[in-house]
Amino acid sequence: MIVLGIDPGYAIVGCGVVEYKDNKFRMLEYGAVLTDAGTPFNERLEKIYDDVNALISKYPLDAVAMEKLFFNTNQKTAIDVAQARGVLVLAACKNNIPVFEYTPLQVKQSVVGYGRAEKKQVQEMTRILLNLEKIPKPDDAADALAMAICHCHSAGSRLGALKRG
Repeated sequence: MIVLGIDPGYAIVGCGVVEYKDNKFRMLEYGAVLTDAGTPFNERLEKIYDDVNALISKYPLDAVAMEKLFFNTNQKTAIDVAQARGVLVLAACKNNIPVFEYTPLQVKQSVVGYGRAEKKQVQEMTRILLNLEKIPKPDDAADALAMAICHCHSAGSRLGALKRG
């Protein structure tokens, strides 16, 4: 199974591609789509779509795993992230790749085994599971890789198979 994990945003979109085979993980690629603050918002969305679409076309993806949105106190930021997330979902849908959503709690439980794990613990466990020398940077890319790992664990379980129908 090959999964693209995405940490949605509009300034930085974390991306990480993970292969899960025979109960082993292999990192294929990670990075981030960066958009400049001075760029008109619609152009930022277009860059996000184009860059993620290019990444999607590089791999025979089985799934896209993305963080489920939650609203914080800054509604302007939440709305902008939701718009960027919509563009990301569209890129997956246009390529016939199913999108799965996970909460931060689900990712922490899946990667670390503890739902209240600290960010550094999740990053370190991601590094270990992917057999990397150092924690991926930027943090958004590390979060995206953790998202992909979470989906691999979930999809590989009997419960995950039941959810998929």
